Amino acid sequence: MARYQEDTLSGLQKAAILMIALGPEKSALLFKHLKEEEIEELTLEIANTRSVSQQAKEEVIDEFYQICLAQQYIAEGGITYAKELLEKSFGNDRAMDVISKLTASLQVKPFEFVRKTDATQLFNFIQDEHPQTIALILSYLPAGQAAMIVSALPPDRQADVAKRIAVMDRTSPDVIKEVEKVLESKLASLVNQDYTIIGGVDAVVEILNTVDRGTEKHIMETLEIEEPELADEIRKKMFVFEDILLLDDRAIQRVLRDVDNNDLATALKGANEQVQNAIFKNLSSRLATMIKEDMEFMGPVRMKDVEEAQQKIVSVIRKLEDSGDIVISRGGGDEIIV
Repeated sequence: MARYQEDTLSGLQKAAILMIALGPEKSALLFKHLKEEEIEELTLEIANTRSVSQQAKEEVIDEFYQICLAQQYIAEGGITYAKELLEKSFGNDRAMDVISKLTASLQVKPFEFVRKTDATQLFNFIQDEHPQTIALILSYLPAGQAAMIVSALPPDRQADVAKRIAVMDRTSPDVIKEVEKVLESKLASLVNQDYTIIGGVDAVVEILNTVDRGTEKHIMETLEIEEPELADEIRKKMFVFEDILLLDDRAIQRVLRDVDNNDLATALKGANEQVQNAIFKNLSSRLATMIKEDMEFMGPVRMKDVEEAQQKIVSVIRKLEDSGDIVISRGGGDEIIV
């Protein structure tokens, strides 16, 4: 293969080369964060990529590393700060090239000043705003900060704000600017004229996973009455299989009593080593050995089957939490019973 020319390859082609270079195990971890249609496109591109030279792989990885580094620098100190550090590392031309690529697609979130504000002070400032305004602001905040504010809202407003975050799709930059003016702050970052995608189910799930259990239950019960389909979609994403690490050993042992061994073996086929270790250490040595043998004997398993098995276990966990048999460690002020 000829020397890699980044300007002649599409983003999809570069992504395919990167996946090939990373190998199947690391690529599989990345696939978990992609949408189904993205996985299909990328898989097809990988299949059509017949031969990739070592030089091409190294250059794609190098570009990927530089972009990741730039994103980190931007998050730490803004675009100017990132450009200065990149120039020191890679020279002016390469720094400008990386920054220009990022600014074409990267949206540095507005309300940056809000993200650095104490949650209590922020709550006092926005608690009387319209629920839509509150939802817009919370959509840009870290989940922990947003969760504190949601928990402090009156019960009758909690579900309303959560629902508005979940159904929020695209917000005009003009609206964002107007809200920032109301908050008496300068625009925190570059906002182009394309509509900015914010909120959504994933945003409200992250917040609900962080608030205390009482607040979460109130919001979900209200949504189940007013928006049952939305509530069902949120509930499916509320606790992912990897979150089993939030459970203590006693809770994991309680969960495993209600889990089918075949489902457990299939679920663990797609789990990382940390999750596998947490499970195996809470099984008897005989049962752990049997599960490992089953995993090896079943060979390759479709990701769909793994996800279905993991979801069954997640359902068991949620059921046991609702009944009070186990407690999931949360960051929102749950009481700890000793």
